[in-house]
Amino acid sequence: MSNPSLKQRVFDIIFGTDTPAGKAFDLFLLGMILLSVLVVMLDSIDALHGQHGQLFWYAEWGFTLLFSFEYLVRLWASPKPSHYARSFYGVIDLLAILPTYLQLLLPGTQYLLVLRLLRVMRVFRIVKAIRYLAEANLLWRSIKGSLRKITVFFTFVLLLACVMGSVMYILEGPVHGFTSIPKGIYWAIVTITTVGYGDISPQTTLGQLVASVTMILGYSVLAVPTGIFTATIHQEMSLHRDLRRCENCDRSGHDQDARFCNHCGTELEEQV
Repeated sequence: MSNPSLKQRVFDIIFGTDTPAGKAFDLFLLGMILLSVLVVMLDSIDALHGQHGQLFWYAEWGFTLLFSFEYLVRLWASPKPSHYARSFYGVIDLLAILPTYLQLLLPGTQYLLVLRLLRVMRVFRIVKAIRYLAEANLLWRSIKGSLRKITVFFTFVLLLACVMGSVMYILEGPVHGFTSIPKGIYWAIVTITTVGYGDISPQTTLGQLVASVTMILGYSVLAVPTGIFTATIHQEMSLHRDLRRCENCDRSGHDQDARFCNHCGTELEEQV
């Protein structure tokens, strides 16, 4: 399989969706993904596992070998295999086959094969749902744009939980269920996030006062990351980005007049 023309044809089929063969391949692949995930889910049911466990085992390995072969072919056909391997779809494709091999060392990890469902996202490429791709790109860029701010904010929340948990440990002590500072921090996190399990609660007046302040802070805390994310989405919506995607590394957000991918150098499709 060293013929360049054959390699190009394989690339057009497995990476492209503009040809009948490419669409048929992707539809077949999606069908196999859904079937493989269904097998994993059915295998997790004790009654079915007891009756058909051996059949599920063979099916699971069959799907894994099929996807492993597909992954190797993608690496072979890609002009820049390293870029494909590090791309979003490349990482997902690898994660889709690893759990079956890991179960040889760590039994039970085969149920992580439900990660294969993430590969169903390829359906957006098949149906050419540009509006959905645009929304997905917008959401992803917004997450990346607000990640640092939200990280700083959650670091502050964690420090706040540590302080509140320590204060409650001092005020309430083991008598009222606050047996350690980590236990107090657990209570503070549950309270700040407004989950409120109720397994431990302050009994003293001073402790209840601190708990009330923590609850009020919790409601304020919930609004901050939402505001940061909303502001970033608004900023992204005001920008005009090129939604063309590179067939090799699947990156988007290129300059409007770009002819080649700014990440891997693959030639981009011309805008219609």
